[in-house]
Amino acid sequence: MKPTNQSRISYEDLSLNFQENSLGLTKAKALEEANRCLYCYDAPCIKACPTGIDIPAFIKKIASGNVKGSAKTILTANPIGASCARVCPTEELCEGACVLNHSTKPIMIGNLQRYATDWAIKNEQGLFEPGKKNGKAVAIVGGGPSGLSAARELARLGYSATIFEAEEKAGGLNTFGIVPFRLPQEISDWEVKQIEKLGVEIRTHSRVGKDKSVDELLKEYDSIILAIGMSKVTDLGINGENLEGVYDAIEFVRETKTKPISNHLLGKTVAVIGAGNTAIDAATSSVRLGAQNVKILYRRTIEEMTAYEFEYEFAKQDGVEFRFLTGPIRIIGDEQGSVKGLECTKMKLGDPGEDGRRRPVPMEASEFTLEVDAVIKANGQSRYIDLIEQFKLEHDGGTAKIDPNTYQTSNKKVFACGDVIFGKGQGEAMVVSAVQQGKETAYAIHRLLSPSVVESV
Repeated sequence: MKPTNQSRISYEDLSLNFQENSLGLTKAKALEEANRCLYCYDAPCIKACPTGIDIPAFIKKIASGNVKGSAKTILTANPIGASCARVCPTEELCEGACVLNHSTKPIMIGNLQRYATDWAIKNEQGLFEPGKKNGKAVAIVGGGPSGLSAARELARLGYSATIFEAEEKAGGLNTFGIVPFRLPQEISDWEVKQIEKLGVEIRTHSRVGKDKSVDELLKEYDSIILAIGMSKVTDLGINGENLEGVYDAIEFVRETKTKPISNHLLGKTVAVIGAGNTAIDAATSSVRLGAQNVKILYRRTIEEMTAYEFEYEFAKQDGVEFRFLTGPIRIIGDEQGSVKGLECTKMKLGDPGEDGRRRPVPMEASEFTLEVDAVIKANGQSRYIDLIEQFKLEHDGGTAKIDPNTYQTSNKKVFACGDVIFGKGQGEAMVVSAVQQGKETAYAIHRLLSPSVVESV
């Protein structure tokens, strides 16, 4: 089955398929859309935004021609607002709360946010200055959305902030884990540079617990923020996972952003296991790598699927086939050790599990086999339990336990934010929520380390 959006898919030059799929608003269209806004008092769109962007204010600045001011309003509230303009589920958040939903159609808030931040990027704007140094130092372990957000706020408050990043560059999910046709890497790179310009030190290729000991951090810094996210995709626990042609979805997507595009899936049939946003990214990437047929297999129903609705619709437009209530049993290999099939069983939903979701149960005598050339595992991610335990923190299966008011862990010197505090059974965490947690963590540290300053403000 070929993709339905033939106009967007190239089979001659696969790299073209990974260019950003939306060009954004023209100046004329942005002005037209901005002038539709009612600039509501006590606007519901602000309340619906996890980072609390003053949406009517930034839109009004676009309408008045003050695009720099618009970008600053956005990025003051959301340090990675350019990325979030592209990846936020706006139809569920700000646009979903727009009062115009009741009469016409909501303001295109996400597109207007992209218009303003793209202008700042194109015009190489520097929008913020570091605060006066207060002599306090904070270490941030992990340079993803929550870590970057915390570092930016700390720098503006006068702290010396150092990010310890295990990868070759910072940005986390935005840099490596979201497909380039939705979020080009240069957008994340720009946001990282803006934070570095405030004096934040980013030590790449620096894995805490290996290159830098936990004890050293605890001795050298006044506070530590654990913003380590999650690790690799978990094993399916079935035979055949070591065959050639079985991929980890995180690594699979990462390669589309870090390596030359290859044609190794051209004409192939691909099965993606899981139905979160990462599974969608893996499936739509497979289409763009020339796969002839791509199936997403999910043990539950569409109601339990954690992918955003717009992601689901996007995948369907790409011709991705969804098979719900389908569970993998065994990956079948050929004589050369490569994938040639996937044995599955039909499922039904049983009683709720500990996470509150109904558990999938195999149906008797319902096994069947799919002919596939590749299997991509996107069935959830493991946690950095070893590092959490090196810090001697209380946790629940790798989810750090915190005081929800302060983000402090069981070690009062150590704070945590982002996916490392995101519990089981809650769907998938949003980038924009991680950003807000990073901000709040920075403010909590400021209250702890500089209480007299906070009280005098």
